[in-house]
Amino acid sequence: MLEVFAFATPNSLKVSIALEELGLDYRLVPVNLRQGEQKSEAFRALNPNAKVPVLIDRSSESGVDDLVLGESAAILVYLAEKTGQLLAKDGIHRGKVFEQLFFHASGLSPAFLQAFLVNLQSSPQAEAQARALSEVDRVLGVLEHNLEQRPYVAGETYSIADIAHFGWVWRHQAIGASLAKFPFVTRWYEDVSERPAVVTAINKTLALAQ
Repeated sequence: MLEVFAFATPNSLKVSIALEELGLDYRLVPVNLRQGEQKSEAFRALNPNAKVPVLIDRSSESGVDDLVLGESAAILVYLAEKTGQLLAKDGIHRGKVFEQLFFHASGLSPAFLQAFLVNLQSSPQAEAQARALSEVDRVLGVLEHNLEQRPYVAGETYSIADIAHFGWVWRHQAIGASLAKFPFVTRWYEDVSERPAVVTAINKTLALAQ
Protein backbone atom coordinates (compact mmCIF):
# COMPACT_ATOMS: atom_id res chain seq x y z
CA MET A 1 0.00 0.00 0.00
CA LEU A 2 1.20 3.49 -0.86
CA GLU A 3 0.38 6.37 1.47
CA VAL A 4 1.01 10.01 0.64
CA PHE A 5 1.04 12.59 3.39
CA ALA A 6 -0.05 15.69 1.55
CA PHE A 7 -2.03 18.93 1.39
CA ALA A 8 -3.46 21.10 -1.39
CA THR A 9 -0.04 22.25 -2.61
CA PRO A 10 1.78 22.11 -5.96
CA ASN A 11 4.33 19.63 -4.65
CA SER A 12 1.63 17.31 -3.31
CA LEU A 13 -0.24 17.53 -6.61
CA LYS A 14 2.79 16.28 -8.51
CA VAL A 15 2.77 13.02 -6.58
CA SER A 16 -0.99 12.56 -6.92
CA ILE A 17 -0.73 13.06 -10.69
CA ALA A 18 2.05 10.50 -10.99
CA LEU A 19 0.13 7.94 -8.95
CA GLU A 20 -3.00 8.45 -11.06
CA GLU A 21 -1.04 8.28 -14.32
CA LEU A 22 0.67 5.08 -13.20
CA GLY A 23 -2.58 3.48 -12.04
CA LEU A 24 -1.26 2.73 -8.56
CA ASP A 25 -3.44 2.24 -5.51
CA TYR A 26 -2.74 4.87 -2.87
CA ARG A 27 -4.21 6.70 0.07
CA LEU A 28 -3.88 10.42 0.68
CA VAL A 29 -3.29 11.34 4.32
CA PRO A 30 -4.05 15.05 4.90
CA VAL A 31 -1.46 17.16 6.69
CA ASN A 32 -3.11 20.52 7.38
CA LEU A 33 -0.43 23.13 6.77
CA ARG A 34 -2.78 25.91 7.89
CA GLN A 35 -2.88 24.35 11.35
CA GLY A 36 0.85 23.61 11.40
CA GLU A 37 0.48 19.84 11.41
CA GLN A 38 3.67 19.53 9.37
CA LYS A 39 5.57 20.74 12.44
CA SER A 40 4.24 18.03 14.72
CA GLU A 41 6.61 15.53 16.26
CA ALA A 42 4.85 12.67 14.47
CA PHE A 43 5.24 14.24 11.05
CA ARG A 44 8.83 15.33 11.67
CA ALA A 45 9.59 11.69 12.41
CA LEU A 46 8.67 11.02 8.77
CA ASN A 47 10.32 14.13 7.34
CA PRO A 48 12.64 16.22 9.55
CA ASN A 49 12.34 18.96 6.92
CA ALA A 50 8.67 19.33 7.90
CA LYS A 51 7.39 19.53 4.34
CA VAL A 52 4.81 17.66 2.31
CA PRO A 53 4.59 15.42 0.42
CA VAL A 54 5.94 12.28 2.04
CA LEU A 55 5.49 8.87 0.44
CA ILE A 56 5.35 5.65 2.45
CA ASP A 57 5.63 2.46 0.43
CA ARG A 58 4.54 -0.44 2.60
CA SER A 59 5.26 -2.87 -0.22
CA SER A 60 8.89 -1.83 -0.47
CA GLU A 61 11.30 -4.52 -1.60
CA SER A 62 13.82 -3.54 1.06
CA GLY A 63 12.75 -6.63 2.96
CA VAL A 64 12.78 -4.98 6.37
CA ASP A 65 11.28 -1.51 6.70
CA ASP A 66 8.68 0.52 4.87
CA LEU A 67 10.20 3.04 2.49
CA VAL A 68 9.66 6.62 3.67
CA LEU A 69 10.56 9.23 1.08
CA GLY A 70 10.28 13.01 1.01
CA GLU A 71 10.96 15.57 -1.76
CA SER A 72 8.49 15.49 -4.63
CA ALA A 73 11.09 15.05 -7.38
CA ALA A 74 12.66 12.09 -5.58
CA ILE A 75 9.20 10.55 -5.17
CA LEU A 76 8.47 11.00 -8.87
CA VAL A 77 11.71 9.25 -9.82
CA TYR A 78 11.03 6.43 -7.34
CA LEU A 79 7.52 5.82 -8.66
CA ALA A 80 8.68 5.94 -12.28
CA GLU A 81 11.45 3.44 -11.65
CA LYS A 82 9.18 1.23 -9.53
CA THR A 83 6.74 0.88 -12.43
CA GLY A 84 9.02 1.33 -15.45
CA GLN A 85 6.82 4.16 -16.73
CA LEU A 86 7.17 7.91 -17.36
CA LEU A 87 10.98 7.71 -17.36
CA ALA A 88 13.19 6.07 -19.96
CA LYS A 89 15.54 3.41 -18.62
CA ASP A 90 18.52 4.93 -20.45
CA GLY A 91 19.51 7.15 -23.33
CA ILE A 92 19.01 10.76 -24.29
CA HIS A 93 15.40 11.03 -23.13
CA ARG A 94 16.31 9.89 -19.62
CA GLY A 95 19.06 12.52 -19.50
CA LYS A 96 16.66 15.22 -20.71
CA VAL A 97 14.09 14.27 -18.08
CA PHE A 98 16.70 14.70 -15.34
CA GLU A 99 17.85 17.97 -16.90
CA GLN A 100 14.30 19.26 -16.57
CA LEU A 101 13.93 17.93 -13.03
CA PHE A 102 17.07 19.78 -11.98
CA PHE A 103 15.92 22.93 -13.79
CA HIS A 104 12.65 22.60 -11.92
CA ALA A 105 14.44 22.30 -8.58
CA SER A 106 16.89 25.14 -9.24
CA GLY A 107 14.81 27.51 -11.37
CA LEU A 108 11.10 27.10 -11.92
CA SER A 109 10.04 25.89 -8.47
CA PRO A 110 11.98 28.56 -6.50
CA ALA A 111 10.67 31.30 -8.81
CA PHE A 112 7.05 30.28 -8.39
CA LEU A 113 7.48 29.73 -4.65
CA GLN A 114 8.98 33.17 -4.13
CA ALA A 115 6.15 34.81 -6.07
CA PHE A 116 3.66 32.81 -4.01
CA LEU A 117 5.25 33.91 -0.73
CA VAL A 118 5.31 37.55 -1.80
CA ASN A 119 1.66 37.32 -2.77
CA LEU A 120 0.80 35.88 0.65
CA GLN A 121 1.98 38.99 2.47
CA SER A 122 -0.79 41.12 3.91
CA SER A 123 0.52 44.21 2.12
CA PRO A 124 2.90 43.00 -0.61
CA GLN A 125 5.21 45.66 -1.97
CA ALA A 126 4.77 46.41 -5.66
CA GLU A 127 8.51 46.28 -6.26
CA ALA A 128 8.84 42.87 -4.63
CA GLN A 129 5.89 41.55 -6.63
CA ALA A 130 7.30 42.87 -9.88
CA ARG A 131 10.71 41.36 -9.18
CA ALA A 132 9.22 37.97 -8.30
CA LEU A 133 6.97 37.90 -11.37
CA SER A 134 9.88 38.91 -13.56
CA GLU A 135 11.73 35.79 -12.47
CA VAL A 136 8.61 33.70 -13.09
CA ASP A 137 8.47 35.11 -16.61
CA ARG A 138 12.15 34.30 -17.10
CA VAL A 139 11.77 30.64 -16.20
CA LEU A 140 8.58 30.40 -18.24
CA GLY A 141 10.62 31.77 -21.14
CA VAL A 142 13.07 28.90 -20.73
CA LEU A 143 10.17 26.46 -20.73
CA GLU A 144 8.73 28.20 -23.80
CA HIS A 145 11.99 27.67 -25.69
CA ASN A 146 11.91 23.94 -24.90
CA LEU A 147 8.28 23.52 -25.84
CA GLU A 148 8.69 25.40 -29.10
CA GLN A 149 10.83 22.51 -30.28
CA ARG A 150 9.00 19.52 -28.80
CA PRO A 151 5.53 18.56 -27.48
CA TYR A 152 6.70 17.79 -23.95
CA VAL A 153 9.33 19.39 -21.76
CA ALA A 154 11.88 16.59 -22.16
CA GLY A 155 11.09 15.47 -25.68
CA GLU A 156 8.42 13.60 -27.64
CA THR A 157 7.10 11.68 -24.66
CA TYR A 158 5.13 12.75 -21.57
CA SER A 159 7.20 12.12 -18.46
CA ILE A 160 7.66 12.89 -14.78
CA ALA A 161 9.38 16.12 -15.89
CA ASP A 162 6.06 17.36 -17.26
CA ILE A 163 4.36 16.42 -14.01
CA ALA A 164 6.97 18.30 -11.98
CA HIS A 165 6.61 21.51 -13.98
CA PHE A 166 2.83 21.28 -14.15
CA GLY A 167 2.53 21.19 -10.37
CA TRP A 168 3.67 24.80 -10.06
CA VAL A 169 2.46 26.16 -13.40
CA TRP A 170 -1.00 24.99 -12.30
CA ARG A 171 -0.86 27.78 -9.68
CA HIS A 172 0.19 30.58 -12.05
CA GLN A 173 -3.03 32.54 -11.61
CA ALA A 174 -2.77 32.40 -7.83
CA ILE A 175 0.52 34.30 -7.94
CA GLY A 176 -0.66 36.84 -10.52
CA ALA A 177 1.30 35.37 -13.42
CA SER A 178 0.01 34.98 -16.97
CA LEU A 179 0.77 32.48 -19.71
CA ALA A 180 -0.40 34.88 -22.44
CA LYS A 181 3.13 35.65 -23.61
CA PHE A 182 4.01 31.97 -23.85
CA PRO A 183 1.90 30.23 -26.52
CA PHE A 184 3.85 26.97 -26.43
CA VAL A 185 3.64 26.79 -22.64
CA THR A 186 -0.08 27.51 -22.95
CA ARG A 187 -0.52 24.69 -25.47
CA TRP A 188 1.37 22.27 -23.22
CA TYR A 189 -0.45 23.42 -20.08
CA GLU A 190 -3.87 22.96 -21.67
CA ASP A 191 -2.88 19.54 -23.03
CA VAL A 192 -1.68 18.29 -19.64
CA SER A 193 -4.66 19.84 -17.83
CA GLU A 194 -7.05 17.75 -19.90
CA ARG A 195 -5.44 14.40 -19.10
CA PRO A 196 -7.96 12.33 -17.07
CA ALA A 197 -5.34 11.41 -14.47
CA VAL A 198 -4.48 15.07 -13.97
CA VAL A 199 -8.12 16.08 -13.58
CA THR A 200 -8.65 13.35 -10.97
CA ALA A 201 -5.46 14.23 -9.11
CA ILE A 202 -6.35 17.93 -8.95
CA ASN A 203 -9.78 17.16 -7.50
CA LYS A 204 -8.35 14.77 -4.89
CA THR A 205 -5.59 17.19 -3.91
CA LEU A 206 -7.89 20.19 -3.57
CA ALA A 207 -10.23 18.11 -1.40
CA LEU A 208 -7.47 17.87 1.22
CA ALA A 209 -8.07 21.52 2.11
CA GLN A 210 -11.83 21.23 2.49
